[in-house]
Amino acid sequence: MTNLLWLHGGACSGNTMSFLNAEEPTVCDLITDFGIKVLWHPSLGMELGANLQKLLWDCVSGKVPVDILVFEGTVINAPNGTGEWNRFADRPMKNWLSDLSKVANFVVAVGDCATWGGIPAMAPNPSESQGLQFLKRQEGGFLGKDFRSKSGLPVINIPGCPAHPDWISQILVAIATNRISDITLDELHRPQTFFSSFTQTGCTRNLHFAYKATTTEFGQRKGCLFYDLGCRGPMTHSSCNRILWNRVSSKTRAGMPCIGCTEPEFPFFDLEPGTVFKTQTVMGVPKELPPGVKKKDYALLTMVAKDTMPAWGEDEIFTV
Repeated sequence: MTNLLWLHGGACSGNTMSFLNAEEPTVCDLITDFGIKVLWHPSLGMELGANLQKLLWDCVSGKVPVDILVFEGTVINAPNGTGEWNRFADRPMKNWLSDLSKVANFVVAVGDCATWGGIPAMAPNPSESQGLQFLKRQEGGFLGKDFRSKSGLPVINIPGCPAHPDWISQILVAIATNRISDITLDELHRPQTFFSSFTQTGCTRNLHFAYKATTTEFGQRKGCLFYDLGCRGPMTHSSCNRILWNRVSSKTRAGMPCIGCTEPEFPFFDLEPGTVFKTQTVMGVPKELPPGVKKKDYALLTMVAKDTMPAWGEDEIFTV
C-alpha cells in the first residue's frame, strides 16, 4: 500500500480537474491496481475539521506514513512571510507543507504554480508566491535548493497549466511500483520521459513549419502556427503531441498555438500587451528561434523553403 496525501495551495484546481480525467492509468486504476491509498485530497477527501487536523498531525508525527506528498498551487508566503493569506486546517498552509515535506518519501509538485510559481508569482507578486523548489528558473523556492525528500530525490516537478493527467498518474505509478529510479530528472527536476522533447515533436503541422507555410487564423486545419500566431511549440519541452489530450488531440492539432505552459517563463507576461498570440519579429525574423537555429541560417532557410514548397503548401494558407 502506498499512502498519498494531496494538498492545495494558491491555484485554481485545474490540475485536480486534469488528474481526475487521467486515462492511462485512471484514478480508479491507481487505487485498485497499483495499491495507492489516497489519505486525503481536496476534492476527494472525506475528513473535515478536527478529523482532518488529526490526520495531518498523525502524518507529521509519523503515525500515518506519507509515501507521496503531492502539492498543487503556489506556496503563499504573504503577508510579510507569515503565510496567513492561505490558512488551512487552523495553520498557514506553508507550515503544513514544511512539516509534511520532511516526513514524505517523495514530494511531487503538480502544475506550474507548484513547480515555478506560475501566474500568482508574476510581478509584482503580492501573494509572495513561490514554487516548491523553484521560482521561475531560479532554483530554491520554498523548500530550498538543497531539499531532498526521504527517498533522496528533490521535488519531482510535473509542470503544465494544467499538467497532462497521464503525466501525473504515470509518475505516481512509477513511485508506487518502485520504478521511479528508472526515470531521469532534467535540470528543472522534470521527468525526461515527458519533457526531453519539444512540443513540436509529433505536431501534424511540421511540414508546414519546414516550408514556412503559415496560417493567420485560429482553428485552421492547415498552416504552421509559429510564424504569425506565436506558437511556442519549437521552444517548449512537453509531450503534448506524443501523448495526446483525451487520447484525441492537442492545441496545435486543434488549430491553437502552443502557449509554452511547461516552461518556467509561462505565462510570458513580459510580452507587449495584446501580443501573446502574435509572433514577435525583427525585420521579418522571429525574435525567438528554435534552439540551435541562427538568424543567418534562418534567412537562408526561408529562401530555400519558398523555392522548394510543394503545391499543397499554397493551398488555403500563406507563405512567409
